[in-house]
Amino acid sequence: MRKTKDLSPIGDPGNPESLYYYMLRFLEWLKIHNYSHDTVETRQSYLRKFIKWCDDRGIGCPQEVTKPILERFQRYLFLHRKKNGKPLSISGQLAYLHSIRVMFRWLAKSNYILYNPASDLELPKKTHRLPKYVLTKNEVETIINQADTSTAFGLRDRAIMEVFYSTGIRRTELTNLKVIDIDIDRGTLMVIHGKGAKDRMIPIGQRALDWVCKYLDEVRPGLVIGLSKNILFLNQVGTKVGADYLTHLISDYISDADIGKKGSCHLFRHAMATLMLENGADIRYIQAILGHASLETTQIYTHLSIRKLKEIHTATHPAKPNKETKTKDKGEQLPPLTKHRETPNKTG
Repeated sequence: MRKTKDLSPIGDPGNPESLYYYMLRFLEWLKIHNYSHDTVETRQSYLRKFIKWCDDRGIGCPQEVTKPILERFQRYLFLHRKKNGKPLSISGQLAYLHSIRVMFRWLAKSNYILYNPASDLELPKKTHRLPKYVLTKNEVETIINQADTSTAFGLRDRAIMEVFYSTGIRRTELTNLKVIDIDIDRGTLMVIHGKGAKDRMIPIGQRALDWVCKYLDEVRPGLVIGLSKNILFLNQVGTKVGADYLTHLISDYISDADIGKKGSCHLFRHAMATLMLENGADIRYIQAILGHASLETTQIYTHLSIRKLKEIHTATHPAKPNKETKTKDKGEQLPPLTKHRETPNKTG
């Protein structure tokens, strides 16, 4: 069950000059300038925690926040440990600091403060890590086939996974899909207000369309209610499936597949992009399908796509087996690997 977000006042909400008051003004500015709902919620979540940290240290107004104070908060993020005892990832730390920088830039531009204390804040270096798990074609099929399509929700889940695999859309984009967003005749899917509030039209394969049509004909009519009559994928109570619900759902199917890999919705996105690239798709087309603003973001899949690199390595590396050179003794075997010999401890 999704937890209800804590939106209670923090800091000194009665003071119109408090950090909390300016945070509300900043969030309103984001909404007025057409930032997405998810962006506004994310900014609010990170800023609330920063304001709570400031309040615990007697810092209540934007004018009291200096660069040394922001550096102390940055150190706090570095030393902070989550409930599982693990530190915040670099991307997690950057998410907090970026939200703070954006708000203080807005405060300075709006002349609420004389200068921006976050302008010269040196951020931690961002690491570019590859996804831990990448699914093969057979692994994707194994996961998808875990859905029991003889049941209503099993059929719905199969349709959901087929859409993920065929289009590579994000989980929030799937939750917001409407029936009219899929054009069965043209074989396209329209993403409305995707990441960055951008729309894009992308292709969807015939197999995915067949499963969606089967879901529309056999399952969805029994779930739909008045308030959700336009939403494509519905849950047990007839409302749209939530993002957290999808995470747990897909994670369970991956676990049931017993393929030795963990993950959720994003694994299908990675698999689609990687497998298409290995099959010869131009990376610019992958960029358009995934909705990446920069080609640099898409290039991660050139690192994940190892098959072509492996083929080139096998064909060109000088240590490859030479078929023309045959040993005189056909029974000759390669020498055994030399075992690592530990150096004995010297006693004095």
